Amino acid sequence: MQQRLQHLSDQVELVFDEIGQRYAQYQRDRGLFCRSGCGECCLHPGIEATVLEMLPLAFELVKEGKAESTLDALAAHDKDGCFFYSRHSEDGKQGQCSVYLKRPGICRLFGAAGYNGREGEVQLSVCKNIKADYPQAYQDTLIALESDPPPMIRNGKEQIRQIDYELGGMNFPINEAMEQALQKVLFEQYYLGLADAE
Repeated sequence: MQQRLQHLSDQVELVFDEIGQRYAQYQRDRGLFCRSGCGECCLHPGIEATVLEMLPLAFELVKEGKAESTLDALAAHDKDGCFFYSRHSEDGKQGQCSVYLKRPGICRLFGAAGYNGREGEVQLSVCKNIKADYPQAYQDTLIALESDPPPMIRNGKEQIRQIDYELGGMNFPINEAMEQALQKVLFEQYYLGLADAE
């Protein structure tokens, strides 16, 4: 019998693929691209994710035999931002994701997407670097918000959350979400191992 968390992880990855394609297509269509080698968003201390979003990465680390060492390193990690961000410059603004293919949903929803303002109106979520690099595309996209609405961050998060409300219903700081996901996967695997041994 397939373990519960592995089944959830597989479902999350299917949603990630769909979300990633939808958001990337919108960015291509609108000409709003992340700056090559930029990792400013990865440094933000307020990045949050759910435990559910982190399951695919947790299983990958278990498969690679890196789960326990990653847990230890996460406990000792004292820098702002995501643990998995590899800094390539002194200020940290240049770098890359070291787990890009298994990155959580929040990272797939970032770039050029929509959110609702105070009055419920659709607003564009775009970082300052994209605005600076593509000023005309940014202005054109703002003008076209109603005729060509962006994929909404809220909808992407809800699509992930619907897989499992218990693990997908609460956001944590991204490194804490990773710790919890690893602990849960290791705990389940330990007990499955005990069951197989009997």
